[in-house]
Amino acid sequence: QVQVVESGGGLVQPGGSLRLSCAASGSIFSINTMEWYRQAPGKQRELVASITSGGITNYAYSVKGRFTISRDNAKNTVYLQMNSLKPEDTAVYYCYAAVVIGRGQYATGYWGQGTQVTVSS
Repeated sequence: QVQVVESGGGLVQPGGSLRLSCAASGSIFSINTMEWYRQAPGKQRELVASITSGGITNYAYSVKGRFTISRDNAKNTVYLQMNSLKPEDTAVYYCYAAVVIGRGQYATGYWGQGTQVTVSS
């Protein structure tokens, strides 16, 4: 079994910063892509940022220049540094990990339970 757990959400004022963490644990051989999604009330879940095992990153246009995704492969952990936060960044943030549980096997996707980020004065 694989568990994915996010942490680091909270309430922050506009212009502030937060750092989210997501750790995967369990029967892990390797992890391919790790991604952050978010879902605001009444809206669909959207991809915020992704990072490959080799460190190639991709960002949604709305967060480019403000958010930075990074990962520590030794710890099976991905981070999301969020700066210059805006009220429209308010959402539940979810972590997704494409996990390979054995040599030669395909990756299976695992989701975390989500962490709330609220940007408000």
